[in-house]
Amino acid sequence: MGRGLIHGEEAGIWVAQRVKGAYFAARSSALGYAIDGEITAGVIYENYNAASVVAHIAVEGKRMSPYFVWAIFDYPFNQLGVNRITVCVGQGNASSRRFVEHLGFQLEANLSGAHPTGDLMIYRMFKNECRWIEAKHDQVEH
Repeated sequence: MGRGLIHGEEAGIWVAQRVKGAYFAARSSALGYAIDGEITAGVIYENYNAASVVAHIAVEGKRMSPYFVWAIFDYPFNQLGVNRITVCVGQGNASSRRFVEHLGFQLEANLSGAHPTGDLMIYRMFKNECRWIEAKHDQVEH
């Protein structure tokens, strides 16, 4: 079957289950990445306000292509036209914190005691800081 993007509810539900959240199709959008028909990574975008959007990213194992990383950032920065993406991570989720930091998100604030694992850590990325959207779609490996 190969690899490819999945848009909408199937991807949103997949991500929501992994981030212990919810997907509301009426006010969110979602993008997933599938290998041989199985979703291995995804992102939910919500709280879009023309300047920014909040993203929830989930990955199973290390099965995410450079193409999908490009797509995660292309959609909000180039298609929606936002200047900022916000990601929230619980203090106790060290692997997610390392992952978003590897993607280039910068820690902006901690909300003390706002997460079941401690603080809620607020990360942000501005478009001019994003190294992933420089590549053109057809130059990124699928």
